[in-house]
Amino acid sequence: MTEETQRLYTAGQVQRLDKCAIEDHGIPGIDLMELAGRSVFEQARLKFPETRHWLVFCGGGNNGGDGYIVARLAREAGLDVVVCALKSMDSLSGDAATAASRWRKAGGETSAWPVQGFERYDLLVDALLGTGLDRAPAGHYGDAIELINQSAAGVVAVDIPSGLNADTGQVMGLAAEADLTVTFIGRKRGLYTADGPDFAGSISFSDLQTPDSVRDSIPDSGILIRENKIRENLPPRRRNSHKGSFGWVLGVGSNTGMSGALRLCGEAALRSGAGKVTLATHPAHADFLNLACPELMVRGVERAEQLKELLQQVDVVVTGTGLGQDSWSEEMFRTCMKTRASVVLDADGLNILAGLFAELADGDIPLGNWILTPHPAEAGRLLGIQASEVQQDRVTRAQQLAQRYNAVVVLKGCGTVVAGQDGRYAICPLGNPGMASAGSGDVLAGVIAALLAQGLSLWEAAVTGVVAHAGAGDIAAGLAGERGMLASDITQQLPTVLNPA
Repeated sequence: MTEETQRLYTAGQVQRLDKCAIEDHGIPGIDLMELAGRSVFEQARLKFPETRHWLVFCGGGNNGGDGYIVARLAREAGLDVVVCALKSMDSLSGDAATAASRWRKAGGETSAWPVQGFERYDLLVDALLGTGLDRAPAGHYGDAIELINQSAAGVVAVDIPSGLNADTGQVMGLAAEADLTVTFIGRKRGLYTADGPDFAGSISFSDLQTPDSVRDSIPDSGILIRENKIRENLPPRRRNSHKGSFGWVLGVGSNTGMSGALRLCGEAALRSGAGKVTLATHPAHADFLNLACPELMVRGVERAEQLKELLQQVDVVVTGTGLGQDSWSEEMFRTCMKTRASVVLDADGLNILAGLFAELADGDIPLGNWILTPHPAEAGRLLGIQASEVQQDRVTRAQQLAQRYNAVVVLKGCGTVVAGQDGRYAICPLGNPGMASAGSGDVLAGVIAALLAQGLSLWEAAVTGVVAHAGAGDIAAGLAGERGMLASDITQQLPTVLNPA
């Protein structure tokens, strides 16, 4: 499939995709299972070509059926393969029973739990529990997952690591830590956010030779944000251009003691292609804010009245970075909310919003033409819940924020989620832990503001900004490593990702 059609689904939606393939397209379930098992076998051989001794853990559902096919194919290829069956083959039903029967007829060896001679295996296949799991693995299943995680062998997960929630990416008490996950029919969104990337390892997708119309049958799927968004939304510039062609960004923030936040945001906006960037900041540091970046225009603002003229001239306002939460902060925030320009709201701007939203919503301030960029704690304040509750279901929480605040929302974190007012969502699989440092969010706010200034819609500016920011972070990590990365390291790589060859 092309990058443009990389869609994301919940477990329930994937079940509907399976049903569509079988009932509407006449593909027998056992044929899909054979294709799934073959895709796992082939990808495992590619990633672990030197392994010769495989142990396949099989549960009782279709996930286990996939595992029996993997084992049979490996045996036919001359590998030493044993199946550890956590449910008796004689008690299986449907396609899983057929797959187990084929393994038995091929002369395959099956052992019950517990595993004997575990240390001799150099590849483990997790075919224990599928996407329908909604609670912590218990009994022998939990014991088997613990054994898998203690091993030094390579681990391949069938469809999803056992114990990982397919919808939320949360570990349900205990989950298998895979080096490779081979997933089918539709990409499960939980693989790409929260705990998903840590437990899934590298991810390989197979559509099992089903037509795209199968995936088209679910209209409310999400999308995986890839670098192609940059090429789609930022075509080559016309030679007959000037700085006014690419928009004017106004950054408002950086209270006393926090001058760096707005400075990072402003330079990121310039590096992302904004034609002009003006920073309105506390007078205490206005005189030196642009010393290292003279392209930034700076105004010291003591009273909100001084902002009004600027707010009528600019294309985009980005505020909240280093804004603080004192009387000056609130005055600047209230004034910015009266603009007719697009707004990017970050950091302390979000914290102020959480306390004032009811008042603002009842007034005549036009809400809706804005992008909110919270991290989980800020998202929790906006929803009136704990950050841990946000992390339990990042996609749903981002969608709730988008609905409540009539905004495009960028929920930052591992697998950043973008949610729109219309219910759509997207997840970015790029980025790395080195970006978890002070100032990285300020840079992202500047990137998104610059893209808005260049004419992108709220949605496209958000998804393009997120993938550009993550891609720049990945380049920075590749140059010097993740540990010790600075937010300004990300900024330096923005032109590289925003000008693809």
